[in-house]
Amino acid sequence: MRLRTQPRTVDLRTVTPDRAAADLLGEAKARELCAIPLAVREDAVLVAVADAATAPALQAALGRPVTVAVAARADILATIGRTYRALTGVDQQVKAFEARDALRRDAARAEAPATANDDAPVVHVVALMIKQALRDRASDIHVEPQAERIRVRYRIDGVLHDVLDLPGSMGPAVTSRIKILAGMNIVERRRPQDGQISMDVEDRPVDIRVASTPVVGGEKVVLRLLDKSRPLFRLPQLGMPEEMAARYSAVLQSPYGMVICAGPTGSGKTTTLYGSLGELDSRERNIMTIEDPVEYTMSSINQIQINEQTGVTFADGLKSILRQDPDVILVGEVRDVDTARIAVQSALTGHFVLSSLHATDAASALHRLLDMGIENFLVASSVTAVLAQRLVRRICARCSEYYQPTAEEMSFLDALGADGPAGGFVRGAGCNFCAQTGFLDRTGVYELMPVSDGIRTLVLESAPHREVHELARKEGMRTLQDEALRLVAEGVTTPAEVLRSIYLTGGAR
Repeated sequence: MRLRTQPRTVDLRTVTPDRAAADLLGEAKARELCAIPLAVREDAVLVAVADAATAPALQAALGRPVTVAVAARADILATIGRTYRALTGVDQQVKAFEARDALRRDAARAEAPATANDDAPVVHVVALMIKQALRDRASDIHVEPQAERIRVRYRIDGVLHDVLDLPGSMGPAVTSRIKILAGMNIVERRRPQDGQISMDVEDRPVDIRVASTPVVGGEKVVLRLLDKSRPLFRLPQLGMPEEMAARYSAVLQSPYGMVICAGPTGSGKTTTLYGSLGELDSRERNIMTIEDPVEYTMSSINQIQINEQTGVTFADGLKSILRQDPDVILVGEVRDVDTARIAVQSALTGHFVLSSLHATDAASALHRLLDMGIENFLVASSVTAVLAQRLVRRICARCSEYYQPTAEEMSFLDALGADGPAGGFVRGAGCNFCAQTGFLDRTGVYELMPVSDGIRTLVLESAPHREVHELARKEGMRTLQDEALRLVAEGVTTPAEVLRSIYLTGGAR
């Protein structure tokens, strides 16, 4: 056999491997050799490799001549993960399920008992869904019953994408399989339920929060994926500008008081709280947390898992923490007045309290506590700072290009009195690495509001949100909009992404 090597380069941003060519090597061998076949030609197989010296091994594995083209190792590994999709085998499992379903119906007519085991097609379908979601960096999986189908969507970088359609007959079985894994009641289909799954996927420990709710046509299930192998972010990695990160670090060194991390669901509050704990963690401090669930385990910190079935609620758990001589307390989320009141009282009695709260911006977080029924003087005395946040998608660095912004984008910037990037507007053109979206990964947008004496006075006077917001700006607070526009000016994200992600109020500027 001839060995043909031609060490040229290939741009995997625009070159997509032919599936038939990729199947000649298989995923395991492709990862072993760090190579991906791109196309089958008359005289040889074109293969992208990280090291041209692997050509003889590739020829032996493929059993035919090869032509190699060199690409970056990281690009090849990303392309392997994108090409050998775990969901490729779903169609085969669906056919097997439908065949078994027909047999079960026949067995039911014959009054024979039905059996299920780990080889059942639905077991494989659920496993493949989770595996591919992790490969695609999805944060959530949505399993939604439609008229004649089950729609499966992944939330990737904050945006939902359709990835799979299953037959409607498979819906109850998929839902039941997920509920079994999560320790939920598979008989109860009329009430919302919550559960949790801990498993290893491709040698990565994963925690999955499961929530089911009845909808027209069946049960909708959402799985929140928490990849525990991912390293925790430190504060400088979260996206705060250097000056804000320094101010926030100084706030974290307060001996007592309450710091609130505010934002809607999925805005990265928990990630910021864990980054804050990383700043505080030391041998001299007793740090205790109460969370639902404990998303990341930190060996030097005492973490309590909420379990309402055994009576461990946020309020009761927080009471028990106060008897454990804590220096720093993290409350995963202030959900009700009892939890809020105990957290506030803890801050007033010499403890440093960190917590998350659902609110649109920093000023509205204070009003959320007031709305819960916490007295004005307690809020004014206990809260030392509020950090509001959002997540915006980052422009894919591999396919960034200059472009002419739309009229809508320009009117948006004009309304805020903002200028565009000095060197021109940038966006992602779309490539294989960002799934043609033009965006890859996300970064945080932050609004830090220290509670000054002036803001405390406004809280005591029950001043409206606008007055608190305006005073904070006069005292130097950079708003979410200010920070998002800074990212546009630096070419990190686009005006359209800011408009999509950042909630704008009439008094934002």
